[in-house]
Amino acid sequence: MAVHEFSQVDVFSSSPHRGNPVAVVHDADRITDEQMARFANWTNLSETTFLQTPTTENADYRLRIFTPDEELPFAGHPTLGSARAWLEAGGVPRTPGQVVQECEAGLITILLDDDGLAFAAPPLIRSGEADSDTLARAMEVLNLKPGQIEASHWVDNGPGWLGLVLRDARAVLDVVPDPESFARHDLRIGLLGAHDPARRAPGSPDVEVRALISMGGSVREDPVTGSLNAGFATWLIPAGLAPEEYLAAQGTVLGRAGRVSVRSDGEQIWVGGQTSVAIHGVAHF
Repeated sequence: MAVHEFSQVDVFSSSPHRGNPVAVVHDADRITDEQMARFANWTNLSETTFLQTPTTENADYRLRIFTPDEELPFAGHPTLGSARAWLEAGGVPRTPGQVVQECEAGLITILLDDDGLAFAAPPLIRSGEADSDTLARAMEVLNLKPGQIEASHWVDNGPGWLGLVLRDARAVLDVVPDPESFARHDLRIGLLGAHDPARRAPGSPDVEVRALISMGGSVREDPVTGSLNAGFATWLIPAGLAPEEYLAAQGTVLGRAGRVSVRSDGEQIWVGGQTSVAIHGVAHF
């Protein structure tokens, strides 16, 4: 039986156990695809990752990302959480101040600063407005009526996100999805609505985000989702529908306190937040 260093990292929250956890298995070069998939299904977290030796000299490590049901080419909170685990296990970046991750989606740059970690939003592999049939399915599974969706766009950077903008943050929080309807459709839906600036305290979130996923014959809500926030920013900022820097809240209805910082430097969009290792030990394979 092989023994591997193991970390569980809380991502996108400065409050302990209020973000989104990711399981990270270190030195995973010899773990088979079947073992990875089985272990990810067993942890039953949103994602489980496996750190491997990179196949290119331009990367610090290679990352495999699994949900309980499938492998993903990219995901945001596993990217930041895995970078934190790699650094705390003694990883030294080739370039000071940044980590370069190799994954199926390509090379992802992660900045290191006093405010936490931030990854460069990858390009969308599917974009554009959703067609009428897709919007009709979305309204059905979300129990929404015509007119409640103010804008829609595919914001798919790997996981397949459909982004929907609702009237405001309250409308986002009030959505109650239909589990049976969701089970009939293969959808990953992101919701975004702005908080009222007149009622928002300084430093509080600008927008509210939710991530709803058809999984296992039902609907699952992801606590805090880096890829979705990156997808929204890649759509909304260049379109002039969002400022170049804002703070998103996510996980509110689940009792979490996710905070995702988004900013554009004019050339690249960065998505970041706080990360901390909550569990450290070993995993047996």
